[in-house]
Amino acid sequence: MAVRKVSVLDPIACCAPVRSSVLDEVQAAELSHAFAALADPVRLRLLSYIASADGEVCACDLTEVSGRSQPTVSHHMKILFDAGLVTRDKRGLWVWYRSVETRLDALRSVLR
Repeated sequence: MAVRKVSVLDPIACCAPVRSSVLDEVQAAELSHAFAALADPVRLRLLSYIASADGEVCACDLTEVSGRSQPTVSHHMKILFDAGLVTRDKRGLWVWYRSVETRLDALRSVLR
């Protein structure tokens, strides 16, 4: 059976810039969730590493980059994943991460 991927519109992409209108409660909650994920220096470094990589990054490389243990890195990556800032794909024993450029662009545009 073939799996069909469905494109879902990012709710942040629909937000107007914060200087143009007042956010409703749903928009504010969605934005605060994403920005809270970025408010930690370790998560920001991990996201920066993944976003600057050419393609995807193996979880096995993230402990060295962050200087944190594997369980701590997994915790931070779950927060980034839940905020929609990275995607993940488990292959064998390892998880591979890729940044979600459209989400990063949406967050950037809402601050204009």
